[in-house]
Amino acid sequence: MEHLPNCPKCNSEYTYEDGSLLVCPECAHEWTPGSEEASEDVQVIKDSNGNVLADGDTVTVIKDLKVKGSSSSIKIGTKVKGIRLIYDAADGHDIDCKIDGFGAMKLKSEFVKKA
Repeated sequence: MEHLPNCPKCNSEYTYEDGSLLVCPECAHEWTPGSEEASEDVQVIKDSNGNVLADGDTVTVIKDLKVKGSSSSIKIGTKVKGIRLIYDAADGHDIDCKIDGFGAMKLKSEFVKKA
């Protein structure tokens, strides 16, 4: 069996051929074999379960999170809609979002799951 390259978008090893294209079943990315796109170094942000996150996704908080400067916390099960990913976050907070009742804030992807 011929070894197919990993997905250039999410680095999944489960790629397959569909006619003249290569397809990733995990992120639905399609590309042509031998394209230079595969050599790009693409950073991927995943949730606590290993699902690839994208801008605009809806996520659910998986544990209570304390909010700095506030006496309240974000409760487990809180849904956050329309996230924006931050790829070069030095502090580890790689999700930018707005949460009802709290406003704009940043979250770590390890504390959310894709809804």
